[in-house]
Amino acid sequence: MEIKISTQQILKFLYILSWIIFIGVGIEAGAIIFNAIFTHFVDPKTATHFWKEVDLTNLYNRDSGYFLVETTLMSIVAVMRALIFYFIVKILHDKKLDLSQPFSKELRRFILNVSYLTLGIGLFSFWGIHYTQWLANQSLIMPDIQHLGFGGADVWLFMSVILFVIAQIFKRGIELQEENELTI
Repeated sequence: MEIKISTQQILKFLYILSWIIFIGVGIEAGAIIFNAIFTHFVDPKTATHFWKEVDLTNLYNRDSGYFLVETTLMSIVAVMRALIFYFIVKILHDKKLDLSQPFSKELRRFILNVSYLTLGIGLFSFWGIHYTQWLANQSLIMPDIQHLGFGGADVWLFMSVILFVIAQIFKRGIELQEENELTI
């Protein structure tokens, strides 16, 4: 017995999965931003359970400016991750994937945008890792970088290079496709 799954079914499944992930990372980004603002301007005691039980009390008590930089870096990384899934949901929703002509300018633009976002995530995560390590060297007790959302900076950078190469392949594919259309 052979089970056949069509490309359309896979794309529909990926569309639903992307929506679920987008909602999750969107909530995470919003919660980090809200908690940073609330802790900084309203109630500093909420730093004890900042987000996902991350305790940033020592950081806030030492210097609220350090706290603001750390939470800004966390927010930037979280928003960029949410933007990646927004772009995925958007391209699947707008049905910009034409499988009869897979090399399109919209798809290339999508791949380039995701590549730039992954580069940004990698750079800001890298910055966040080094800033957190610097704070830990200042005798501050800091949570693990994984809990702060900075883990995998090298993976994000590597992924951005791969996506950029794929975008260049799509650029060449678009050129060949246009040449082929002109010769017919």
